[in-house]
Amino acid sequence: MVAAPPVIGVLALQGDVQEHLVSLAKCDVTARPVRRVEELDELDGIVIPGGESTTMSKLLVNFELLEPLRAKIKAGFPAYGSCAGMILLAETVLDGRDDQEQLGGLQVTVRRNAFGRQIDSFETDLDLAGESIHAVFIRAPWVEAVSDEVEVLATVPVTAEAGDAAGRIVAVRQGNVLATAFHPELTGDERVHRLFVDMVRGSTEEK
Repeated sequence: MVAAPPVIGVLALQGDVQEHLVSLAKCDVTARPVRRVEELDELDGIVIPGGESTTMSKLLVNFELLEPLRAKIKAGFPAYGSCAGMILLAETVLDGRDDQEQLGGLQVTVRRNAFGRQIDSFETDLDLAGESIHAVFIRAPWVEAVSDEVEVLATVPVTAEAGDAAGRIVAVRQGNVLATAFHPELTGDERVHRLFVDMVRGSTEEK
């Protein structure tokens, strides 16, 4: 008997939802947008897309998704966040709004808009867990501190051009939670999404 493909949702309140759905669809999973609490129980994992983290935080509250999703992630539900998604999954945020809510799941400290404004967006090649990957950063955060429970997957290369970003952490994993400061959904390279899909498959096999 062939197992059904995992069902992975993309939080569809704000941000680059469609791009993540397209990337996931190429990874042999069922991908669907998620806006309602009852849809969470139909999922094997969820993607928190890039966008504006404070806006997404408010919408999570307004759509009554914050507490249910926070509880599921705490209980081991697989989640992947890119850019703003990384911010929302972090336990501590620097330069955030006082009323911003966090989903948690990553014992990290991130700095919002660490790389600067929209005009400071840039691209570079990274070593991600031993593989070279082209990364697009748009008003991106970076990770300033991690706990011993967190695995660092990628840092910005130390070059003269990198400036203050040199050596900064931009991809992490803790248990079933994955996050990147960059946007793999914009490059056509599905390797980050496939890594998350493998995490989801491993989680479902353990049940």
